[in-house]
Amino acid sequence: MMEFFAENGNELLFKTWEHFYISLVAIVLGVIVAVPLGVLLSRVPKFADRFISFIGVLQTIPSLAILAFFIPIVGIGKIPAILALFFYSLLPILRNTYIGVRDVDRGVVEAGRGMGMSNWQSIISMELPLSIPVIMAGIRLSTVYLIGWAALAAFIGGGGLGDFIFDGLNLYQPSLILAGTIPATILAVIADRSLALLENKLTPEGLKDSYETA
Repeated sequence: MMEFFAENGNELLFKTWEHFYISLVAIVLGVIVAVPLGVLLSRVPKFADRFISFIGVLQTIPSLAILAFFIPIVGIGKIPAILALFFYSLLPILRNTYIGVRDVDRGVVEAGRGMGMSNWQSIISMELPLSIPVIMAGIRLSTVYLIGWAALAAFIGGGGLGDFIFDGLNLYQPSLILAGTIPATILAVIADRSLALLENKLTPEGLKDSYETA
C-alpha cells in the first residue's frame, strides 16, 4: 500500500479534490434550488404532496440513465455529472424543508405577524431558523449520498475517485479499489460532521435546549 501512495500520491490527491468539487457544487446547487422551493411548497400543501411524490418517482430512474440523459445536452465531463448529482440531491432537501417549515408552530408564526412581520420577514426570521434541524438533516443525507454517487462521474469522464474504483475493477487490482473507496468514505464522514457543526451553529439557542430536554 505504501508503494501505491509513493507512486500515485499526487494523482490520488487530485482525484480526491475532483470528487470533492463535483459533490460540493452539486449539493450547493441542490440547496439553492430545493430550500426556496420547499418554503414555497409549504404555502400550497395540497399541491406540495403531489409535487414531492412526482420528484420521488423521477428519482427512481437509475443514476446511469440520468447521466446518459445529460450527455447529448451538455456533453461528457464534470458538467453532466454535476447535473445528475444535483438532480439526486433535490428530494431529501426539498422534502425536509417543506416538512420543517410546514410544522413550525402556527401560533409562533401568527404572533410574529401580529407584531407586524411580513410574510418574507416571517420566513427569514422565524420559520427557517426554527426548521433548521429538519432542513439540515436533509442536506446531510443528500451530501453523504452524493459523495458516494460521485464515483459514477468516472463513467462519463468526470474524474474523481471513481476513476480508481473502476480501473481497479477492470484490472482486478484491489489496491486501486481501496484507493478510491477509502478517501470517498473519509470525505463523507468529514462532510457529515462538518454539517453537524454548522447545524449546531445555525440552530437557535432556545431550540437547542428543547432538543436536549427531549
